Amino acid sequence: MSIPFTQAGADFYVPDGVTSPEAALGRTTHLAIAAHQDDIEFMAYHGILECFGRADRWFSGVVVTDGAGSSRAGIYAGLSDAELRGIRRQEQRKAAFVGEYSAQVQLAHPSASAKDGGNAEIQRDLAAVLARCAPKVVYLHQPADKHDTHVGVFGHALKALRALPPERRPAEVYGCEGWRDLDWLVDADKRLLDTGARPNIAAALAGVFDSQITGGKRYDLGILGRRAAHATMFQPRDSDATTGITWAMDLTPLVRDPSLSVEAYTLAHVDRLRADIADRLRRNT
Repeated sequence: MSIPFTQAGADFYVPDGVTSPEAALGRTTHLAIAAHQDDIEFMAYHGILECFGRADRWFSGVVVTDGAGSSRAGIYAGLSDAELRGIRRQEQRKAAFVGEYSAQVQLAHPSASAKDGGNAEIQRDLAAVLARCAPKVVYLHQPADKHDTHVGVFGHALKALRALPPERRPAEVYGCEGWRDLDWLVDADKRLLDTGARPNIAAALAGVFDSQITGGKRYDLGILGRRAAHATMFQPRDSDATTGITWAMDLTPLVRDPSLSVEAYTLAHVDRLRADIADRLRRNT
């Protein structure tokens, strides 16, 4: 690996086995920056689909943390943190191979570091990635998530994107569902990411993370079920237009205008929901 990441355990994987790390990042059109192994496959499946089997689009993923704090049970119950880190790293590589990613980067930072908004090493590593690619679409955790590490990684990623020259910032930035759904957004604020295609690939991507599934977290059922539920419950009168939806928050304004307050921008979505509920109650009760 020729990119000087700060952590000794950092891992750079190119699934096709022949493209250099620089070239793999350089051809990236869709990029996900996530906290944990498996977050990419659950929150950014839309980007994987957009690029799968295409020669003109390439998806790459960045995982910030090392996986040491993941849940463990069954055959994984007695693993040390170091052993679990190795398994989680390999599972993420398997997903990148199945999804035909251009590159998979694992930065291997401890979770505690990700929750430190001033951590300079994470900023340096993300800057090194973004210096070598210019994605048109970026998928992040959404700022209203209830997982502290997700919100921490969102913050680091936003800072890194804002630090880019304006002409190199992505055209679209999505904050995706994780530990808090986004079906509560008013419809005007929802960004519909169609995730209904290639259910076989979706199932395979979710299924490779056996350490978590066997460890007691049925993400493979929960995530696919959530996408299906969103597709059915979106419109009460219309027939389903797809079999899977991932909801996203449009974060592009936050990247384009670094002066915008993240807190104010996020809470404005909550305010619009409150106003929508109040208006419907006034009209119908």
